[in-house]
Amino acid sequence: QLQASGGGLVQTGGSLRLSCAASGRTSLIYVVGWFRQAPGKERAFVALVTWNGGSTFYADSVKGRFTISRDNANNTVYLQMNSLKPEDTALYYCASARTVGHMRREYDYWGQGTLVTVSS
Repeated sequence: QLQASGGGLVQTGGSLRLSCAASGRTSLIYVVGWFRQAPGKERAFVALVTWNGGSTFYADSVKGRFTISRDNANNTVYLQMNSLKPEDTALYYCASARTVGHMRREYDYWGQGTLVTVSS
């Protein structure tokens, strides 16, 4: 089970940190990813981190502004979002997968979304 939190309203240029807490059979998790879905758009990949090795991968649209990290001791993955832009406004979801990938279909378990709104 995944629980996402940390969304909110922020001004352009501001920062937010999202959290994704994992519970249950965390030994089956290989990758945790963040996706986002803006109104009227498809759910899109944002970033991923491998659970054990800590390797990361980012969508071009967030590279250099967002940082994904994990805290294995607390079974939590974070998404630090800096220099936020209005186009970052979306419902953000975390999800787990058993393989490295950026396609929605590759992820097995999804948390509920947390809303991020960036005002201009």
